[in-house]
Amino acid sequence: MTTTPQIDPQIDPQCDTLTIGLLSISDRASRGAYEDKGIPALKDWLNQALWNPIVWHQAVIPDEAALITSNLLELVKKGCHLILTTGGTGPAARDVTPEATLAVQGKEMPGFGEQMRQISLHFVATAILSRQVAVIKDQTLIINLPGQPKSIEETLGGLKDPQGAGLVHGIFAAVPYCIDLIGGPYMECKDEFCKAFRPKTALHSKRG
Repeated sequence: MTTTPQIDPQIDPQCDTLTIGLLSISDRASRGAYEDKGIPALKDWLNQALWNPIVWHQAVIPDEAALITSNLLELVKKGCHLILTTGGTGPAARDVTPEATLAVQGKEMPGFGEQMRQISLHFVATAILSRQVAVIKDQTLIINLPGQPKSIEETLGGLKDPQGAGLVHGIFAAVPYCIDLIGGPYMECKDEFCKAFRPKTALHSKRG
C-alpha cells in the first residue's frame, strides 16, 4: 500500500482534505504482466472533479477474495473517506470483488450498482453481467468500479449529449452528499466538470 500527496495544482486549500483509497484488482497487473491503468484513470478523473486536497492510498492486488477484503478493511482503518476499486466484477470464476466487498460487513448501497449498470447498458448489452456493489463501512464509502479507463469515466461522470447537456447521471454526483451523511468531510466538486447534488440545507462550501 502506497501513499501519495495531491498532484493536481488546481486545488483550493480552504477545502477539507480528503483521504481516498484506490484498489486495482487484477491478477496480471499485480504480477507486472501489464501496466495497471485503473488507478491512474481514477486519480486523473478525481483530480479534475474535486477542489479538495487529497491524500491517496493505493495498491494493485490479485483477484483473491481474502486479500481484497483485508485491503479494504486496512484502508478503512487508515481513515479513508472514500474507497474506489477497479476490476473483478464480472461473472468469471476469478471475479470476486463484489463478494470480497460485501465481506467487510458494511451497509449495502444498491443504488450505486444499479446506476452503474444503467449507464453501461447505453454502450454494451453485456453490462448486465457486471456485479458492482457499494457499501458503507463505519465512516467510509466503498464503491466497485469497472476496470477500463473509458468505463470508469462514463460510470463516474454519466452521459452527455453532443452539446454537453446531461442525459444520464453518473454515480459521483451522489457521492459528496453520501459522504456528508456518514460524517465525512465536505467534498467540493468543480461544477463545470461534475456537479454534486445536495439539498439546499446541506450546502456549506468553504471556498471563498
